[in-house]
Amino acid sequence: MNPSTTTPSDTATAHADAGAGPPEGSSAGSALEARDISAWFGDNKVLERVSLAVRSGMVTALIGPSGCGKSTFLRILNRMHELVPSASMSGQVLLDGVDVYGPGQRITDSRRRIGMVFQKPNPFPMMSIADNVLAGPKFVGMRLGRSERDRLVEECLTKAGLWREVKGRLRAPGGALSGGQQQRLCIARSLAIRPDVLLMDEPCSALDPTSTRRIEETIQQLADEVTIVIVTHNMQQAQRVSQECAFFLAEEGTPGRIVEYGPTRRVFESPTDQRTLDYVHGRFG
Repeated sequence: MNPSTTTPSDTATAHADAGAGPPEGSSAGSALEARDISAWFGDNKVLERVSLAVRSGMVTALIGPSGCGKSTFLRILNRMHELVPSASMSGQVLLDGVDVYGPGQRITDSRRRIGMVFQKPNPFPMMSIADNVLAGPKFVGMRLGRSERDRLVEECLTKAGLWREVKGRLRAPGGALSGGQQQRLCIARSLAIRPDVLLMDEPCSALDPTSTRRIEETIQQLADEVTIVIVTHNMQQAQRVSQECAFFLAEEGTPGRIVEYGPTRRVFESPTDQRTLDYVHGRFG
C-alpha cells in the first residue's frame, strides 16, 4: 500500500482536473471520502487521482462503461483491492475523517464498517438461512446470546425484504433460495455487522425484473440508516435509486477518472460535460 498525504486544496484540484465538483448543497462532513485515489494492477494504471465525497444517508450511483475502474474503486473503499497480489494504490479513504489505510488501522475494522454486496450472490450454500445472516457477526467477533441472534436474524432479513418469504424455513440451506432471494440474503448478512456504509457492485445484473425491483425497494428503504454506493450499468436503475451520481470514464487506454459528479437528476438531465450526455443517452458505452 502506498497511501499519499493530501490536503483539502489538493482534493479540490483533483475534482477540477476531472471536470467534476461536489454536488450542490453537499456538507463538509461526508460519511465517506476518497481523496486522490490512483490504482494499479502491476504496471497497468487503472485509476487516476479519483476524488469523491459520499454524503451520509444518500445513495450514490457510480456509472460508466465497462473497464473504467468503477468496481476497482469500490473495492478500494473497503480494502479489498489489496487482496490482489499485483494490486497497489495511492491516496486516502476517509471514514469519519480517519484514513482506513492509515497506520494502525485494521482491515477487519474497515470491513465491519464498510460492507460489500457483490454482483453474483454468494451465500454459503450449505449453511442455513439464519446462519448465513449470522456469519458476518461471527467473522468479526461479535458475541451474541441466543435471543440476540434471533432478533438480529429477523431484523436483518426484514430490512432486506426477505423475512416474510423465509421466516418459516430459517434452517433451510441458503443455496436453496432463488437468485433474487440469495442476493437479499447477502444484503441481510452485510447488515448484520451494523455497517456505516454499504457498497454494492452491480447487485441486480444477474436478476430478473421482479427480483431487481425488490432489491431496489430494499436499497431505498436502507438509505435512511446506511450510506450506500452502488455500481450499475442500468441507467434507469441509477435514476430510480440514487440521489447523487458519479460518471467514470477511461478514454483511449488512459486510466479511469470521474468526468462528472452531482445530483442524479442534474447528471442525467443537464450534465455539464458532453461526454456525460452522450453516455446517459446511450451514444457510447
